[in-house]
Amino acid sequence: MYSLTYVSSAVVPFTTQALRDLLSQCCKHNERDGITGMLLYKDGNFMQVLEGEESMVRSAHLRIHSDPRHRGLITMLKDPIAERQFPQSPMGFRDLSANARASSDGYGDFLNIPLPDYPRDAPPSRVMRLLWTFKESM
Repeated sequence: MYSLTYVSSAVVPFTTQALRDLLSQCCKHNERDGITGMLLYKDGNFMQVLEGEESMVRSAHLRIHSDPRHRGLITMLKDPIAERQFPQSPMGFRDLSANARASSDGYGDFLNIPLPDYPRDAPPSRVMRLLWTFKESM
């Protein structure tokens, strides 16, 4: 197993529908490729964690890097991992705009859960520390 985390910015801020379309596209690709993870979007900024077989994760990363909707992609972490941190679904995601607070398939509550209440059974991994930092500072 392999994990890769990156940040990027949207060239143009995403509408609620554009975010839903992106999520649908991500879920199809990731399910096909055996990739799980989390995609966060807030105020034109993305952070994504991809987990799976190294070749599939690297291929997805190259596809994302060439996507014209992103700019300034920075790879933050890339590491072999013993097990997935986000095994439940192909992609967790949350749109925080006022018009889209209702959950739909693929959307999660990570950005809306207060940090002290988020489960912390063990010291956080580097990936979780990055996600918490994104959540606190965006």
